[in-house]
Amino acid sequence: MRLALAQLDVVGGDTDGNLDRAVQAIDRAVERGADLVALPELFNVGYFAFDSYMREAESLDGATLSRLAEVAADRNVGLLAGSIVEDLTASHDAGLTVPSADGLANTAVFFDRDGRRRAVYRKQHLFGYGSAETQLLTPGERLPTVEFEGFTLGVTTCYDLRFPELYRELTEQGVTLTLVPSAWPYPRVEHWQTLPRARAIENLAYVAVVNGSGDFDEQTLLGRSAVYDPWGTPLATCGDDPALVSAEIAPETVAEVRSEFPALDDRWE
Repeated sequence: MRLALAQLDVVGGDTDGNLDRAVQAIDRAVERGADLVALPELFNVGYFAFDSYMREAESLDGATLSRLAEVAADRNVGLLAGSIVEDLTASHDAGLTVPSADGLANTAVFFDRDGRRRAVYRKQHLFGYGSAETQLLTPGERLPTVEFEGFTLGVTTCYDLRFPELYRELTEQGVTLTLVPSAWPYPRVEHWQTLPRARAIENLAYVAVVNGSGDFDEQTLLGRSAVYDPWGTPLATCGDDPALVSAEIAPETVAEVRSEFPALDDRWE
């Protein structure tokens, strides 16, 4: 399977322009043979554009995700719609399955090749260090998985990378590929390059991190999207400018690595 990570130039508050750039990147990825495309965290509004969260929040049936569902179906490609600011009340009013709490959530959605919504992940660990996320958003509780092209696929978001127990729970659910939409800023480059690699090594699974690119008032996203194989080897990466990062990955590789190095069998009960 060919996986493509769309590292986008994210402009704070420019939801129309950001969405157009996302669709253009999906088209380029499909032209290059991608089976699955992943977008960054809050790719449409911009993670650090906190003043735009309330204004740009949408339900799961809102304009952004509806357009991306159509794109996935029209291009016959799997698509992780990185994340949007979800209006939980609007989703509930639309009869969709949402948490009991109201408010806003940082929500990633996976669409199958037919444009069908197959998984919804709401970021569980909200970032409070120099961020308004903890004041503005409601944390998620569910950890869904989905089958796609022979993989059992899981999703986490950005700051979740610092909490290895979340990835071990995905492993317990049989996950072989975790997609991590992110908005990781400078200066924590070493953390960004170490944590996803460690999660891949610990769980003997693929981990793909898709970051944004661009400047906000006091933050700059560091890019460096990457795909790590079950040994923790980087298969593809890039710098901090907008880019498409692509890699060929295979579900049988996970089984082969876990058979050759069965560390997961040695866990304490």
